[in-house]
Amino acid sequence: MAQKKRSWLGKRVVRFGKKARFGLGRLLAAQSTVPNSPVLDLKLFPFLAPIETHWRDIRAEFDRIYADPEKLPSFHEISPDQKRISKAGHWKAFVFYGFGERSERNCQVCPKTAALLAAIPNLQSAWFSIIGPHYHVPAHSGVTKGILRAHLGLKVPADAEHCSMRVEKENLVWREGRCFVFDDSYDHEVSNDTDETRAILLLDFDRPMRPLGRAAHRASIWALKQSPYFRDAKRNMTAWEDRFEASYQAWETAAR
Repeated sequence: MAQKKRSWLGKRVVRFGKKARFGLGRLLAAQSTVPNSPVLDLKLFPFLAPIETHWRDIRAEFDRIYADPEKLPSFHEISPDQKRISKAGHWKAFVFYGFGERSERNCQVCPKTAALLAAIPNLQSAWFSIIGPHYHVPAHSGVTKGILRAHLGLKVPADAEHCSMRVEKENLVWREGRCFVFDDSYDHEVSNDTDETRAILLLDFDRPMRPLGRAAHRASIWALKQSPYFRDAKRNMTAWEDRFEASYQAWETAAR
């Protein structure tokens, strides 16, 4: 009975969230202390500077994780709601944080990356996002204007101009060791038209806002955590961590 009640509540939360999203977005935009533009000036977020400074440490830990890419889950295997934009094994993920929930085991595997992430204020999500060659992520938009997203280039194809992201009318190209920040509530899509893999560190953090906006955003995140969207992803993540931990420990033992 309790499980059915939680499921019913979760579905109601999702339906209400879809209806309220437009009004909430307008409120959060009005409460924002940074511009409500698709792409934002990196200088507004000085707390991102250390991840650029230490990007090679992050890249080294990524390389260890990516030594056996088949062991990494596809994005939709963690979050089933992403099946429309994540197909087969073309989009892989290694998650450190999801909506404020820290993956202790994944952070232990990448301690330098985890230490840098811990210093980012109001961090919501963080993961290695890996797009395979000749894959296109269709146009989509994020769930809330209360979160901004940063990308740190880690592994960028040599033909970088043919591996890019469109956010509204702006076209962004990744550079290794460099960040950019955008509002993923705007329409955006990714195209990797090269023969190489593209990998980034993806970060979501709270949009700087005045008190009313911060309160409304906290309430919306709480509601999202009651929904199947969050619970399914958390359950899938825990199951994958169990499998990965066992295989990673075996690999570490063999490598000694």
